[in-house]
Amino acid sequence: MDKKGHHIPFNQFTFHKVFDLYYNQLCRFASGYLQDIDDAQEIVQQVFINLWQNRETIDPQGQIKSYLFTSVKNRCLNHIRDRKKFRSYYLDVEVELEIPVSEKDNLLEKDLEKQLEQALDKLPEKCREIFMLCRFEDMKYKEVAHKLNISQKTVEAQMSKALRILREELKDIWILIIFWYLSGLN
Repeated sequence: MDKKGHHIPFNQFTFHKVFDLYYNQLCRFASGYLQDIDDAQEIVQQVFINLWQNRETIDPQGQIKSYLFTSVKNRCLNHIRDRKKFRSYYLDVEVELEIPVSEKDNLLEKDLEKQLEQALDKLPEKCREIFMLCRFEDMKYKEVAHKLNISQKTVEAQMSKALRILREELKDIWILIIFWYLSGLN
């Protein structure tokens, strides 16, 4: 603090010291959340950029370590949330695709249908029922909730669970579905 009680902003030397001290620790911390070192490094770099951009308002004598680790954790959680939204969107699109089939693709289509049925069979009974109503009978969550006499939140939770299970069960064939679909466009 200076004589007037204001904190002294970061200077370049202090920033470099903080960076050298915490960068590797923060990358390891972030990769524990993300399981991807490149994403972890990017998030840590963003946190340090933010630190530098806000250096006038941050007290270098304060709880810098806590600030850095909290910032990295929050950004990791945001990254995970955004990635789940992205994956969920594409899973929804892929499940709803009507893929054009030629004669030579009949065998592949039957195999994909069989794998989808097997994945659906792995869903818990109520979860499968809700998924089938929403996806194959085009019912809205509110309609399903009314029909089954359950809350809309329960329908949302069961759909989330179903999509998570299907995404995991079908992870090895999504690329086949995409290639198969794209080959039908030619």
